Amino acid sequence: MNSARMTDQEIESLTQALESLQGGPMAAAALVACGERAIPSLRDYLLRGRPRGIYQPRQLAVETLARLGAKEVLIEYLSAPATIKDPVVRMGEDAVRSTAARELGRWRSEDVFECLSRLALDSILPGVVESLGGFRRIGSMPYFLLALGDGVCRTQAEEAIRGLGEAARSVLIDAVNTHTPSAEEETPSSFQRRRWALRILLDVGVSERDWGRLEGLLAENDPDIAITAARIGIESAPPPVKLLAIQRIVDRLPTAGWFLRTEARAALAEHFDLAQETVEAEIARRRTAGTKEQALDVILRLLVNLRNQRAEADLMRR
Repeated sequence: MNSARMTDQEIESLTQALESLQGGPMAAAALVACGERAIPSLRDYLLRGRPRGIYQPRQLAVETLARLGAKEVLIEYLSAPATIKDPVVRMGEDAVRSTAARELGRWRSEDVFECLSRLALDSILPGVVESLGGFRRIGSMPYFLLALGDGVCRTQAEEAIRGLGEAARSVLIDAVNTHTPSAEEETPSSFQRRRWALRILLDVGVSERDWGRLEGLLAENDPDIAITAARIGIESAPPPVKLLAIQRIVDRLPTAGWFLRTEARAALAEHFDLAQETVEAEIARRRTAGTKEQALDVILRLLVNLRNQRAEADLMRR
């Protein structure tokens, strides 16, 4: 069918065909071929249609509007209140709104930024985080940090913060020292936020002066926070504190998970000249246990393998 000759009724029929999970993509392609003439029908479908648990047709409408350049319709949709009681329907509509926010990221205009910023006051959605991150504005850091503690949005938040580069350093340092709601009753999301903020700081880099604001983290019980802080300390702390950082890594190995132990081992290997005395002392301490305990001691095995591999490497260099 020639899209230029389609009647309004035919365009409306194509819009309704988005409801078909199989035929929807073909209908969307035909609507894009219709150009701007398809926007009013799609707008009506999105703004007046009823949200449902099966959200893919509405999501497809959003994507089609974006391909047609209907920025204003997407802003209008996201600016409308979305109070939905049914949790399944609310989850589905959140996916639609997240897609709309992500599609708005095509435009780096002020009205888009303002729309996304308003939406961020009420919703933590991957699409909002992703699109706001594209603006590279330090003022969005509080939202990015909040999203960093959210399991669904963490990846997008991490990318957004990394996109800010060194400008985010001071805010990140404040964030890793902030326990929510308190150090005694810290929530899992607060732990996640601080862990990942530290990992970003490890990559961004910290000056020796800034290290003073992080040194207290070496005493944390959480192995991820303590070990990552120690890895930063090895790079940035004054020489006497570097040895303390090495000791903290070794001390936290028993409570660390497999992946964290792998990272800790790599850090010890990279700085083995600095870590050797501490590693040897820990090996000697653990070898005072009985034969059975030593055979089951995975930390002893890790440290011995680390030492032996370094010795072999030194031999090969001679």
